Amino acid sequence: MATVPPAGPLTGAGPLTGYTVGVTAARRREELTALLTRRGAHVIEAPTLRILPLADDHALREATDRCLAAPLDYVVATTGVGWRGWMSAAEGWGRGAALTEACRGALVLSRGPKATGAVRASGLDEGWSPTTETTDGLLAWLLARPLAGRRIAVQEHGVRLDAFAAALRERGAEVISVPVYRWAPPEDRGAVHRLLDQTVRRHVHALTFTSAPAITALLAAAESEGLREALLDALRGDVLAVCVGALCARPLTELGLPARYPERGRLGTLVRLLEDTLPGRSRHEVPSPLGTLTIQGNAAVVDGESHWLSPLGAAVLRALAEQPGRVLSRAELLRAAWPDASADEHAVEAAVGRLRTALGPHAALIRTVPKRGYRLAAG
Repeated sequence: MATVPPAGPLTGAGPLTGYTVGVTAARRREELTALLTRRGAHVIEAPTLRILPLADDHALREATDRCLAAPLDYVVATTGVGWRGWMSAAEGWGRGAALTEACRGALVLSRGPKATGAVRASGLDEGWSPTTETTDGLLAWLLARPLAGRRIAVQEHGVRLDAFAAALRERGAEVISVPVYRWAPPEDRGAVHRLLDQTVRRHVHALTFTSAPAITALLAAAESEGLREALLDALRGDVLAVCVGALCARPLTELGLPARYPERGRLGTLVRLLEDTLPGRSRHEVPSPLGTLTIQGNAAVVDGESHWLSPLGAAVLRALAEQPGRVLSRAELLRAAWPDASADEHAVEAAVGRLRTALGPHAALIRTVPKRGYRLAAG
């Protein structure tokens, strides 16, 4: 997995060209990566968890048998993938028709559109779904009704819903927890390490999350590597955290960290939120003799042609672009762009050389002023 794209020219520019985005999702990772890549982003894929299906698990089979032992009053569908997995596993055990009939005799509650779609695809109708698309909304609806003696099946979604079940049991309900899948450590721990490294070094512009457990797992990985405070500091400022919804964002908001999420929890709306937000955090436009120079993230776009830059190269170019036409000394550039306080002025000369190489035919934008420093050619 490359941590940064190679510097050099690109074909065309998209709304996310120049931005490096971390993808922590295990499920639908390919779809999210494709959406981001098509818009020009460089994606670092590092699933912080993986899903273990429980099709052969004794706990799932036992829960299904309990659901079939007596009529159900309510069935809670929390995720589309979990519902489909449950129905598929029951079909494999020869209990598919019986489970469908048991659910048909109950009121099916779905957490959101994805769960609703899966319920309908199994030949059933949902009785109610909260507009908030949260388990809290489902719980509030149930607790507003008499529950003593009611049998409620709750399809879990990766993590146990112990508090949800306990609240129902306190009201006298019999709750059957149905563990369709659960989270396990990632297959590639090295990918998570590299994502953390790039994040704390501010080489990543945004992290995307599609589940709360993925956030918790990333924080735990950072803790184990002694990087927790560095990660939190990055998320407080330079690195944008974008979540698929409010429930997903909860581990961040509970820590007082800023987290953005769309009103509707969809991958497409998550990506559009990135498109709307990232340029406002890191974008400069400067007129130049070669056309408008746009710096966004780690890319320079000149007259429609894009060039990927190294993070250091982008920082140098941004420092020059903030004062176009003005000569900046090597010492000034060191203070403005270098994360390493031990770097000397020779490092500036080398970085400018690499920046010019990355800019290719637009290298003339960076002018050397002998014995004084460098300036950006102003239009």
